[in-house]
Amino acid sequence: MRIFISVWVLCLSSFSCVHSQKITLNNRVIPGAERTETYFPLLQKKRVAVFANQTSLVGSCHLVDTLLQSGIRVVKIFGPEHGFRGNADAGEEVSNSRDKKTGLPIISLYGDHKKPSIADLADVDVVLFDIQDVGVRFYTYISSLQYLMEACIEQHKPLLILDRPNPNGFYVDGPVLDTVFRSFIGMQPIPIVYGMTIGEYALMLTGENWLSEKANIINAYNVNTQPTADTPFHVMVLKCKNYNHTTKYRLPIPPSPNLKDMKSIYLYPSTCFFEGTVLSEGRGTSRPFQVFGYPGYPKNLYSFTPMPNEGAKTGKWFNQKCYGWQIEGSEEEILKRLHGKIQLHYLLEAYQLFPVKDSFFLKNKFINKLAGSSLLALQVKEGKTESEIRKSWEPALNEFKKIRKKYLLYDDFE
Repeated sequence: MRIFISVWVLCLSSFSCVHSQKITLNNRVIPGAERTETYFPLLQKKRVAVFANQTSLVGSCHLVDTLLQSGIRVVKIFGPEHGFRGNADAGEEVSNSRDKKTGLPIISLYGDHKKPSIADLADVDVVLFDIQDVGVRFYTYISSLQYLMEACIEQHKPLLILDRPNPNGFYVDGPVLDTVFRSFIGMQPIPIVYGMTIGEYALMLTGENWLSEKANIINAYNVNTQPTADTPFHVMVLKCKNYNHTTKYRLPIPPSPNLKDMKSIYLYPSTCFFEGTVLSEGRGTSRPFQVFGYPGYPKNLYSFTPMPNEGAKTGKWFNQKCYGWQIEGSEEEILKRLHGKIQLHYLLEAYQLFPVKDSFFLKNKFINKLAGSSLLALQVKEGKTESEIRKSWEPALNEFKKIRKKYLLYDDFE
C-alpha cells in the first residue's frame, strides 16, 4: 500500500520579514516555515487556514503575520492546547475567539472540539500546520495533528505540514503505549520519547494506517506524484534544512507555559510521571518539571511553595510548602546525566520515601495514561528496580524502532 504524503526538499531563498530582517542561512537549522519561496506559490489565490500557536515563527515574525504581509489570504486560525497565544494552562478550556491583532477568527481544536468539522473547513482551500513540538508522546500537539490530518483527508482539503526540529529527537525510549489506554495524551503505540519530527510522525500515521477508517480508505486509493502549484496534493511535509537526529536544537521560544527552558524540556519525559501522583511537578514555580515534592516529605529535603501564575492558575499544593527534590545543573550537565534515557529513579525514589504508599498515585489512574499501560504503576508498587522495569520495555521498543526507521526524513543518531 502506497502513502500519498509528499516530502519537499527544494532549496530556500532568503526573504524579508515583518521587521525587514534577513534570515541568514549558514549552518543554522532552517525550519520548514522559513522556506517561504518553496511553499508560498501553493498558497496564491487560495483561502488558507493556519494551525499555529506562539511558536509558529518565521524568523522573528509570526507565520500568520508573514502570510498576510505577503498578500496571502488567511481566513482563519486553528489553535491547540494552551491556545493560539500559548498562555492557557494545561487542560484549560480554550474557547473560540478572534485574534486582536489581525481580527481573524480562532477556532479552538481542544477540549470537546478536537477535530475540524465540515463547517470549519468549508471556506478553506488549503491548511498549514506549523507547531513546535517537543517529541514526547503525552505532549498533545501530535494528537491535534492526527485529528487535523483526518479531517483534511476526509474532506479532501490539502494539508501542508511545515516541519520543525525535535528538541528530544536524539533518542528513543520509554514504554510503548498499549492502545487499550489510548487517550488524547497518547493515541498511538509509540514510546514516550519517539525520536521523530512532527513531519516524520505524520508519515508514520499514514504509512501505518493509524488514522480514522475513512481517512485510511482515502489514503489507500489516492496516490500522488510530486505536486506543483498547478497540481493538487493531499498532505505534504516540508523538511527542515541543516537538521539531523544528533542535533541538539534549542527552542527560540517556550512551546507551552510550563516548559520554560531547555532543562525542563529535557527533563519533561522523566518527571512528567509526577502528574500521575499526588506530588507537585513544579507547576506554579519558576522551574516546572525540574522540582517535585509534597508537603509530607521530610523537612530536610529541598523546599518550594507552588503559587498561581500565568500558565499555572491551578495546580497541586498551591500556597503550601512542599519538600522534595530539585534537579540541578546546566543544560549540558542534564543532557549528560540523562544519557539518552528516561530517568526512572526520580519516580522510584519519591515512591520509596513517600509516607503512605497507597496514596502516592492519583485515584483517577492518570499515571496509566501517561505511561501508556497499567504496568509501570504496578512495577513501582512491587519494588521493581529501574533495570527490571526498563527490560520490560525492550520487546515493544525494539519493534517500534524498526517501524520508525521507515519514516525518517533526516539522518539518524545510529
